[in-house]
Amino acid sequence: QLQLVESGGGLVQPGGSLRLSCAASGFTLDYYAIGWIRQAPGKEREGVSSIGYGDGIALYTDSVKGRFTISRDTAKKTTYLQMNSLKPEDTAVYYCAAKPGSYPSLRTNAYHYWGRGTQVTVSS
Repeated sequence: QLQLVESGGGLVQPGGSLRLSCAASGFTLDYYAIGWIRQAPGKEREGVSSIGYGDGIALYTDSVKGRFTISRDTAKKTTYLQMNSLKPEDTAVYYCAAKPGSYPSLRTNAYHYWGRGTQVTVSS
């Protein structure tokens, strides 16, 4: 059974850092692109970052460029989102999701498989 499990969320002060992890089981990461999608209270889901299979092309939404970095360890079947210089507006539930195919995407409706999410709260 294909599963994605996120970890690494928590409470952090503005300007701080967190690293989210997404562990896959029941399938290999080959031929899947992985995305991080977030949902803040009262807002729609937003594609934050995505990484493709193979050459590892990465996409970022404008608001996190230069602050977030996505990476993947295929051997460990784990994808990471390093988040630096966090802001209160980054507060959200962060979901890891997988889509068949090599190419990354920030479109939330492109993803077929979803984790349960991990809460990130940025507050002083």
